[in-house]
Amino acid sequence: MQSHIFTDAHMDAPEFVAAARVRVGIFSSRSPDPDHDRNEDAAAVFEIDENRAVFALADGVGGVRGGDLASSIAIEQLQLAIESGLQDAKNLRACIVDAFENANRIITEKGIGAATTLAVIEVDSGTVRPYHAGDTEIIASGLRGKLKLQTLAHSPVAYAVESGIIDEQEAMQHDDRHVVSNFVGSPDMRIEIGSSLSLARRDTVILASDGLTDNLHTDEIIEMIRKGPLDAVMKRIASEVAHRMHHSTGDHPSKPDDLTFLVFRRTE
Repeated sequence: MQSHIFTDAHMDAPEFVAAARVRVGIFSSRSPDPDHDRNEDAAAVFEIDENRAVFALADGVGGVRGGDLASSIAIEQLQLAIESGLQDAKNLRACIVDAFENANRIITEKGIGAATTLAVIEVDSGTVRPYHAGDTEIIASGLRGKLKLQTLAHSPVAYAVESGIIDEQEAMQHDDRHVVSNFVGSPDMRIEIGSSLSLARRDTVILASDGLTDNLHTDEIIEMIRKGPLDAVMKRIASEVAHRMHHSTGDHPSKPDDLTFLVFRRTE
């Protein structure tokens, strides 16, 4: 198994790795807030073989002690669970579930209030399956902008949008937008496992921390990822999010935060 792990990263440009016949781009940077001296996001790409891979992103919960530690533990436990599971002939689904549960136990037992979101994509021969706990999102779009997959953030505000009580514009400005109701590091953690999705040629998938989703609306994200070379796509996203983090106006959301995202596209 080939592993590519990114913790406390601060990139000036996206990095790319190849896994399961796709080219995966990764970008990560610390919050521009001068009081924020560590990137609490962590990401990883695990290539199992030429057809299978696992992509993951953990976002340490801000405002509590040990967010960066929690996100690193989540990624580390995912790596260990996959390595151990492959030796025991487990399928990837069982490995991923084990990783969530092991990370949750270890973080909770530390007793320091640390917590992290965790979102994982299982890739197998052009088919993807999402797993998540928290508000780190997975979005898949077709070439023409059709939304094919979007995980639901585990937060009261996201549930209110889903039920039609408020719209996305109101949610972006809501005082409780950043309250997360499910995360790794909680005795009540639950793992949401999505349905399998077969990607069509040119479908694009993005896995992103809330540094992205708090600064770009879903339709803006889709418009940016659906076409164009991946390196240009990622540079455009990073540039636009950085601009919004530094320039707050009434026309668009603005929230300084760590920013990490992975993007890949099916080309075969």
